[in-house]
Amino acid sequence: MTAPLLVVGEALVDIVGSAKSRNGNGKSNATPGGSPANVAVGLARLGVPTELVTRIGTDAYGDQLGAHLFGNGVQLAPGSVDPNFRTSTATATLDADGVATYQFDITWEPPALSLSRGCPAIHTGSIATVLEPGAASIHDFLASVADQPVTVTLDPNARPSITPDPVSTWDAVRALAALSDLVKLSDEDCEFLRPGLAPVDIAKELLTAERTQCVVITRGGDGALGISRDAHVDVTAPVIEVVDTVGAGDSFMSALIAGLDARELLGERRLVGLTSEDLRDVVDYAVKAAAITCTRHGADPPTAAEHTEKWGS
Repeated sequence: MTAPLLVVGEALVDIVGSAKSRNGNGKSNATPGGSPANVAVGLARLGVPTELVTRIGTDAYGDQLGAHLFGNGVQLAPGSVDPNFRTSTATATLDADGVATYQFDITWEPPALSLSRGCPAIHTGSIATVLEPGAASIHDFLASVADQPVTVTLDPNARPSITPDPVSTWDAVRALAALSDLVKLSDEDCEFLRPGLAPVDIAKELLTAERTQCVVITRGGDGALGISRDAHVDVTAPVIEVVDTVGAGDSFMSALIAGLDARELLGERRLVGLTSEDLRDVVDYAVKAAAITCTRHGADPPTAAEHTEKWGS
């Protein structure tokens, strides 16, 4: 039996509201979130068995997260629930266009990290990869499994409020990217981490690492780019009515991984043999998954059935 795909990183509660709510003139609500946790849920909803290594408490927010993860079929790794831990939060404020900005109250120190035999892929990213002491644990873990038959995917999901120095943050991203087979960035990540450099040039820079096979860059309503050593695809996004963008990038990431898994490009393949057609198809699948998330409130990725019903594939 194949082991579940492993996701490593933070799970937290998003306290989402409009700009009015911060001034006491509107409402906010608490919803499960955290980029890696969102990716884990998205993968499970798309039919990919998934285990999440995280750290949550047994307080009200932790109970809410646990119910959400279990309810969506995500396994929690041993040690992820800690009665002595205060569950982290992110306050997300939406502007008039539904675009979110965040303020975080987070501590990150993961339980022991280990790789199960047969695990097809490890995904990590976001705050967990830059906030100590957990960031060092993730780097050391990825280095320790570098010779194992597992595919590694990375989404830095830069948070300037957590790491305001783009130079040191980029150094950390480069170090993790060199241990990853696929790196996903947003256009906002690119602007923060490598200001003035074209996204394609950033991708080429990351592809100089021996292990890295593919870089995908999302561009919001303009779609996404997929760039590998042998291919370059530009996929447009469908026209939708945006409710908010919370979790859209995470939905994209989970669908991207699920698409690669369906093509048996994970595990020991490590994306070797990824064709231009494969790349276009998986990026298109991911763009459409993100589009569905943008049509509803909060980090709410689609199921495989919802994706098929909406887009036909």
